[in-house]
Amino acid sequence: MLKMNHISKIFPGVKALDDISIEIGQGEIHGLVGENGAGKSTLMKILSGAYTLDEGEILIDGERISNTSPARMIEKGVAVIYQELMLLPHRTVAENIYLGRLPKNRFGKVDYKKMEKDAEEVLNRLNLQLDPGEVIENLSVARRQMVEIAKAMSRNAKIIVLDEPTAVLSDNELEGLFRIVKELAQKGITFIYISHRLKEIFELCTHLTIMKDGKKVESGKVEDYTTDMLISRMVGRDLTDIYPKREQSPGETVLKVTGLTRKGVFENVSFELRRGEILGIAGLAGAGRTEILRAVIGADPADAGEILLEGKPVRFKNVREAIRAGFGIVPEERKTQGLMLKQDMVYNTTIPALGRYKSRLGTLNLGMEYKETGRYVDMFHIRPGNPRTVTCHMSGGNQQKVVLAKWIAADCKILLVDEPTRGVDVGAKQEIYEILNELIARGLSIIMVSSELPELLGTCDRIMVMNEGVQTGVLDIEECSEELIMSFATK
Repeated sequence: MLKMNHISKIFPGVKALDDISIEIGQGEIHGLVGENGAGKSTLMKILSGAYTLDEGEILIDGERISNTSPARMIEKGVAVIYQELMLLPHRTVAENIYLGRLPKNRFGKVDYKKMEKDAEEVLNRLNLQLDPGEVIENLSVARRQMVEIAKAMSRNAKIIVLDEPTAVLSDNELEGLFRIVKELAQKGITFIYISHRLKEIFELCTHLTIMKDGKKVESGKVEDYTTDMLISRMVGRDLTDIYPKREQSPGETVLKVTGLTRKGVFENVSFELRRGEILGIAGLAGAGRTEILRAVIGADPADAGEILLEGKPVRFKNVREAIRAGFGIVPEERKTQGLMLKQDMVYNTTIPALGRYKSRLGTLNLGMEYKETGRYVDMFHIRPGNPRTVTCHMSGGNQQKVVLAKWIAADCKILLVDEPTRGVDVGAKQEIYEILNELIARGLSIIMVSSELPELLGTCDRIMVMNEGVQTGVLDIEECSEELIMSFATK
């Protein structure tokens, strides 16, 4: 179905893709794996027509495609579903499916009745229980992804690229996505599946291609690989223990939360955080994990409860007050809430504590800002190593390191970390865990929300478990297992 032969792409100063060739058969679910910056997204942007190739050729169903463009590749049956879904939130399911090609009546006006009927036929073909008239913003992320797939099928897509589709899906939603992908593959639709979650590659894909530093390492059948083999080929080294060990033990209590309640979201949540400790928060989607962090720092109002910071009661009216009190926040959505993507590393690293970079005249000491940022670039191995790099041009793992550096530069004492390694490759994950350990060694305390149970088990000292807004237990790491956490999370 697809051949990409000897593909190369050069950006100023960087060879992003170097002589890559892959073949993908009809009805195949082909995993594309590699670290951030390996070239996966660049290769798919060439396939979608968003980038032009410098060398090589693309053949779809035996036909050599020349003069590629997004419209041309859509016409040839290529559809790309990105992690950030390309839907209009205030429009209906039907309008989004037929966006840019709305059916018209004989008077030249949009034929809404035909559009909804055609959309319903597409949805029924996929066995999707969706109302064509439902507004997109009322749908869950999983159901929005189904709309993207329906949009692709309405264009008679032959090849569908799924780029990190499961970052915010629960296990049930994940099963639904996998079911649809497998059903469509059996009908001859070809899928290219990009994910950092190697478990998903083994569960869903039939074949895979490994990339590193803009080059293809190898391709093969999924059944011929183990997780360790994949990791070794992706990062070029063995990660025998991805979770670094810590020797120090937690100290005195620095934060005590009692009876924290936000009506309709969570109720009567109580916990303590000790100095030099990582406290994990586990639970299924909708359990209230992120909302607890938001209430603690004043991003959302709490209806009841008491918060003691180093023994003194606090109630933050807004996040600014929490930052001044020594809190740092690494949000779940780093691109929209954690970074200013069009600004460079210097700007993003120093923005929470600009006062310390003032000169005697009251203006910013730009040299001091640059030097301080360079220190964190070296300390956290951030790449590219130029502090003036604009953050939107960085990989997900390096962006996350910048978010962490920002709060260390601000001298935070308590760090709230929400999904610290979401969308981050396995090598960068290990580096982020090492950074968290380094922060703990400096005396910081961390509360970490994660959907990945192995991550919580590998990094935390204790784990608090939530179920539908109710706290069901606080477990010491010595007694924890995935099965025990899940039993508490589903009580």
